[in-house]
Amino acid sequence: MKFECYSTWDQLPHSATDLFAQGEKDSIFFSKPWFVNLSTALDDDQTMLLACVVDEHKVLAILPLLKSTDRIWHSLKHRYTTHYSLLLTDDGQQQVLACLIRGLSQLPFKALLLEPVADNDSSLNALHRMMESNGYTCDRQFRFYNWICRVQGQSFEEYMAARPTWLRNTISRKKRKLDRDHGFEIRLFCGDNVPQAMSDYYAAYSASWKANEQYVDFLNGIVAGFSGPGWSRLAVLYVKARPVAAQLWFVHCGKASIFRLAYDNDWKQYSPGSILTCYLMEYVIDVDKVEEIDFLTGNEAYKQDWMSERRERFALICIKSTPPAGRYKQFVESLRRIWKSR
Repeated sequence: MKFECYSTWDQLPHSATDLFAQGEKDSIFFSKPWFVNLSTALDDDQTMLLACVVDEHKVLAILPLLKSTDRIWHSLKHRYTTHYSLLLTDDGQQQVLACLIRGLSQLPFKALLLEPVADNDSSLNALHRMMESNGYTCDRQFRFYNWICRVQGQSFEEYMAARPTWLRNTISRKKRKLDRDHGFEIRLFCGDNVPQAMSDYYAAYSASWKANEQYVDFLNGIVAGFSGPGWSRLAVLYVKARPVAAQLWFVHCGKASIFRLAYDNDWKQYSPGSILTCYLMEYVIDVDKVEEIDFLTGNEAYKQDWMSERRERFALICIKSTPPAGRYKQFVESLRRIWKSR
């Protein structure tokens, strides 16, 4: 068993595929397509580093990192990342983590800033404990809220019956009004059909309050990566062939992730976003048979109407050595400024 660092995906032994396959069962944000696409969107001062534990070409752990010139290294993430973790084998975890930390201790960073992480992530919690026992100073800071709904075998009809009465009535009323005033249709694109329909997503997005999509290349890359295995769902609401609202969801291993959504401001009075959300909820519950629906990042009030449970995401800070009390406080404050700026 040994510690290895790789700077490109091609250098990873093929057996790493098993770890990614295990990780993506928990989250699409632990999948190889996600991480590979992240590495194409680095800033000029960033370099990818894959900190791994390998035993005879079998990859037992992968900690995807970003090296930076300030010697504060970050998790390999993007603004759209809503969950990050260490990919870790189920067997012999204590030995694997001990090897990983010995290797990390030889690398020239001052601190690791890993985010966003879940409080119940067993792999990162084990890493946290092991790093503290090896002299690291670790701390957790709140980052954002995450709303989800556990379907628990409900049908869409049962799910909607549990939503606020005003929401159900609003959707019914707005659908009737939009259909009466203009007529509309909703088209659903799945899998390989999604990339070719992204132009309609961008048309709705550019007419929304969000102005222009900042990360077109990144988004196209992840849509391509997720559409091949059939994980993508893009629903577009059209009025007279004009895309008025669009939502991009990802579905995999019983979980639906609500990734991007937008609607044309000129049609706000008809609540096209809510109409489209309702449509996709029905599809993922009754057709995809998902067990969980995840609204990802944010604590906006409207998410509470659709979801039933709120979780928290954190930043895990691991400082290599403990500086004097005053300097430690200054260092932590500088880390907080860094993560707030990202």
